[in-house]
Amino acid sequence: MARSSVLLCAGALFGVLSIGHLVAQLVGASVVATITQCLLMPVLAAVVWFATTGAPRARLVRLVLVALVFSWLGDSVPGLLSGDARFLAMVGLFLCAQVVYVVAFWPWRRLSVLRRPALAGYLLAFGALLAGCAPGAGGLLVPVIVYGLCLTLMAVLATGVNRLVAVGGALFFVSDGLIALDAFAEWYNPPAPGFWVMLTYLSGQALIAGGVSWPARTGSLEPSSTAR
Repeated sequence: MARSSVLLCAGALFGVLSIGHLVAQLVGASVVATITQCLLMPVLAAVVWFATTGAPRARLVRLVLVALVFSWLGDSVPGLLSGDARFLAMVGLFLCAQVVYVVAFWPWRRLSVLRRPALAGYLLAFGALLAGCAPGAGGLLVPVIVYGLCLTLMAVLATGVNRLVAVGGALFFVSDGLIALDAFAEWYNPPAPGFWVMLTYLSGQALIAGGVSWPARTGSLEPSSTAR
């Protein structure tokens, strides 16, 4: 099968699994939601892999694949645990994913909003999220702050790569923010919280993957000399 056909099949499969997972979240089909969640990131990684086959993969592409592996572990390993261990495993594995994304996007830092007025918007979002979570975080306040800072830095640096990656990073920030509010904010009680978490998470990861993969195919995925 030609590479383009495999890529098309992988992309279609990711779309079908995403829709199936979101519907399962809405109707409370927990078994279907669990199974599809464990499959989503490997399929998205396959999309990135086949989209960039045929030439040496850029450093950014390789690191995004690593981040998707950690994201898959964050989606699947906590299901084997319970209680605090479940939550801590999820946070720890996704922290690893965020660190990898930060390292991946770092060469584009001078093209990002890191030193621009728009940075204030990301800092305000982090401050609002911290204010909402801090009263209920208890002994986990320091890890919450560390994770939040790393998450915010990832979203900020993503703005330097391209628009798709920038929007993907922002949606990933929203997704993890919703998880934090659900865990620590007593006042946070939206309908179908898992649906909104996964909608923003899947959209964010897909946009990051797409923003990295398609420029890589044209050889345009390198920071300008001003970003080094």
